[in-house]
Amino acid sequence: MLAVVASSNAPVMLLDGDLKVIEASLSFCKAFQIPPDTIAGNSIFDLGQGEWNAPRLKSLLSATVTGMVDVAAYEIDLVRPNKEARRLVLNATKLEYGEADQVRLLLTISDVTEARLAEKIKDDLVRDKAVLLQEVQHRVANSLQIIASVLMQSARTVQSEETRLHLKDAHNRVMSIAAVQQQLASSKVGDVQLRLYFTQLCQSLGASMIRDHNQILLDVEADESVTTADASVSLGLIVTELVINALKHAFPDARKGKIVVGYHSGDGAWALSVKDDGVGMPAAATPAKPGLGTSIVEALARQLEAEIDVADNQPGTAITVVHKAVIGHQEPEPALAAV
Repeated sequence: MLAVVASSNAPVMLLDGDLKVIEASLSFCKAFQIPPDTIAGNSIFDLGQGEWNAPRLKSLLSATVTGMVDVAAYEIDLVRPNKEARRLVLNATKLEYGEADQVRLLLTISDVTEARLAEKIKDDLVRDKAVLLQEVQHRVANSLQIIASVLMQSARTVQSEETRLHLKDAHNRVMSIAAVQQQLASSKVGDVQLRLYFTQLCQSLGASMIRDHNQILLDVEADESVTTADASVSLGLIVTELVINALKHAFPDARKGKIVVGYHSGDGAWALSVKDDGVGMPAAATPAKPGLGTSIVEALARQLEAEIDVADNQPGTAITVVHKAVIGHQEPEPALAAV
């Protein structure tokens, strides 16, 4: 037993019932700069310059000798004069050794100073990153609001009706991005709970784009699905574009109606839908030229490896973005109504 302790590559000590050192490993002596010939027969609390004489450690080791407890992963700071303090993890176990009255205690020591320092540096970096991200998000939000205000002010002053419509359309796009940014900024880093996310997103869209909430209702029907922050950005932009499309085209002439955003997933597949009970898509002799919103939704759907389905909601229109668990051959993507 003594030879095993002495030759151990880890700092180890064998103590008796009085907490005197019977044997210590050379690695212990080297790690804590204690001459090997000054250890055997001395109390652990007298080693070095008394730095091991910690009241809490003495209490724990004494309790271990009586068999009341084992010291497991107990951390102490070893403070030595004119030397850097070290963070140690101690483990002490009472051994069944020889006669019943011959108590032996095995004490192992691990120096975790560098590991704890690395953890602190990591925590500081994470905290600094969070503060920086919050500041960036704040600046982005302010910038989007300024851009939206400038666009709307310009729309009020231009003479051309066509230019006014383009400026209002650009204003709506900026507001949609601002709404997505606002909801993501308020959520924690990591997975995003989609029902809450879509609900808050639609509340923001409704507050900025629906003048009379008794006339048009914007609702969310979603399960408890979660997704990554990256995917939620694409999903949020799709929702905003399709909601904007419905608000622009589904309810002309102060028509009352309802828009429902839905999301359901299972077995690796998911479906995101925006349905309205408005006037539906006009029956055109030739397909309408895709608008900016259509191009955005189609690009985002491809990014999510999803397909787009447009159907008659009877009344109204139902647009669904579907990601299948296993996609075989790709069907041609149906065109959306011009946004």
